[in-house]
Amino acid sequence: MKAIIEVKRRGSIFGAARKQLAGAGRGRAPDYHLSFESARTLFAELTPARLDLLNTLRSLGPSSVYALAKAAGRNYSNVHADIARLTELGLVDRNEDDTVEVKFNAVEIRMALEKAA
Repeated sequence: MKAIIEVKRRGSIFGAARKQLAGAGRGRAPDYHLSFESARTLFAELTPARLDLLNTLRSLGPSSVYALAKAAGRNYSNVHADIARLTELGLVDRNEDDTVEVKFNAVEIRMALEKAA
């Protein structure tokens, strides 16, 4: 399963939801869709440091935030805040044993370029 992150205008989320439901009906895990209204918002939320954390966490497997911070070579407080936001966005899962993990094997960022007027 992969996470598909897109820049889309408001209201277009319904099309993504239909695609997710159609994929679930075929017996496979549907891709996770996350949309932002602008590239500015997308990159404000998914900073390079947060994207690096996703990659590090995926390679580590389920781990504590402390172990993740150590593996990433970053300050625990900053990693904790980043993981909290990534969890809110649905890109990181928190397990019952208080570990965190990324269940996606890929993150795909899509952004269509506008035609000049």
